[in-house]
Amino acid sequence: MNILFRGGRAFTPKGVLAEAVLVRDGVIAAVGPEGDLSRQAHETVDLDGGLLVPGFTDAHIHPVQAGLERAKCDLSEVFGLEAYVEKIADYAASNPDKEWIDGGGWDMSAFPGGLPHRDQIDFLDRPAYLIQRDHHAAWVNGRALERAGITRDTPDPADGRIERDATGEPTGVLHEGAMDLVGLLTPRPAAQDLEDALVEAERHLFSLGITGWQDAIVGSYAGSDDQLPTYLAAARSGRLRARVVGALWWDRTRGLDQVEDLLARRAAAEGLDRFRAGSVKIMQDGITENFTAATLEPYCLCGGTGLSYVDPGKLREYVAELDRHGFQVHFHAIGERAVREALDSFEGTDPANRHHIAHLQIIEPSDVPRFAALGVTANLQPLWATHHAQMDELTLPYLGEPRSSWQYPFADLLAHGTRFCAGSDWPVSNADPLQGMHVAVNRTEPGSSVHADYPTAQTPFLPGQRIDLATAMTAYTAGSAWINRSPAGVIEPGRPADLVVLDRDPFELPPDEIWTTRVRMTFVDGVAVHESR
Repeated sequence: MNILFRGGRAFTPKGVLAEAVLVRDGVIAAVGPEGDLSRQAHETVDLDGGLLVPGFTDAHIHPVQAGLERAKCDLSEVFGLEAYVEKIADYAASNPDKEWIDGGGWDMSAFPGGLPHRDQIDFLDRPAYLIQRDHHAAWVNGRALERAGITRDTPDPADGRIERDATGEPTGVLHEGAMDLVGLLTPRPAAQDLEDALVEAERHLFSLGITGWQDAIVGSYAGSDDQLPTYLAAARSGRLRARVVGALWWDRTRGLDQVEDLLARRAAAEGLDRFRAGSVKIMQDGITENFTAATLEPYCLCGGTGLSYVDPGKLREYVAELDRHGFQVHFHAIGERAVREALDSFEGTDPANRHHIAHLQIIEPSDVPRFAALGVTANLQPLWATHHAQMDELTLPYLGEPRSSWQYPFADLLAHGTRFCAGSDWPVSNADPLQGMHVAVNRTEPGSSVHADYPTAQTPFLPGQRIDLATAMTAYTAGSAWINRSPAGVIEPGRPADLVVLDRDPFELPPDEIWTTRVRMTFVDGVAVHESR
């Protein structure tokens, strides 16, 4: 079957061109003038003035967890204590047989100091475990603390913290590794539940034009189960249609002894068409708002310099061994010390393994040129680079100057020749790539954002770090596809026809309207997997 995409423009490696695109048997056959290609078409897709782009690839995302959370007590669509309590109470009333009230999506900025309290959900007749929107903390009630045996005498784990009041009593917030103290006690989803969650997540991602991704944690973390069997089953059955790479979780309680296990897990996916497991995820620190991001200088209001989850001295040895085995290393690094430790560990590694560092909230300026020099890709999550409540009321006061001005330095990285890929960290934030592009270009909140009415939401955040739309779109397409070694991501002959029809051409819009662009149709191998109604 030959399909001709016509009536608009296409985003190609040469830029946005007024061209038609011919697809033959699921592969892009030709890009050129419509008249030359129309005679070969059996079917036509009218772009109607919109833009044809490669399918987006999300380079840092958690779809299985997102799919599960959408089916639980989902707080992500509301904001504020009153709204959260109402949603939790409604969910509990609608699910009287559930042993636990679990879910998540609450925002730190809804609470003084970013901290809810167990008393606020102690009205529940069951234990509750609700994951923070950023997935770096959990809000639990007294019943959950009792079930886990957590008291004032319970020590903090090495990679986390039990929030306590002035008397030493646990308040009901568990940070980072402490989440597992309760999370691992919650009911385990069945294998079918996990696969259904993945398929539901894929359906949602297709509606946003996302045809591939890198799952940033394939392993057991923060109370979630290992997703590797889920991906293997979905890929073998054909239910997984997107092109996916799994980043296997590096267990920070172990050392080099786990490399053999990682090799076996990678081998389990060999020969599969839609899923590979050639990446390893190392989470080097936490987040700034709970003081677990690793910084070079102390936080302004509390002192301390955060946590390096993997000892920096051992980190170099671990990364070198993974690199020797041909693994790609995918880092989580938020604080400037964690970014530096990750870069240090890449010294002497093979750039052909396509290592990358995600989040990159704070980069000490002298480290910016090292990305290009080491061949390390910057994995951007642009949606976070705005003025919103968490940024203005928690992050900026904790960081102070000049460190606050080092955040999300996209333009500086670009100026030094750094390669970009991009992602969302969904369900931490909106999965829509077009919303991320809007922020990368404007450094303001998209009009559809839950933060859009925040007083400074439309004041550009560090506007000197804006990048242009073509660069941002390339990060979400060719850049992220390259990280995944995917053959898609580019509109040119010989590539798979993973394509997206946008309802308008964002390159013709005023920059502050990029967010209004929507996905009309999504194709994988030339087959429509989503069509808006």
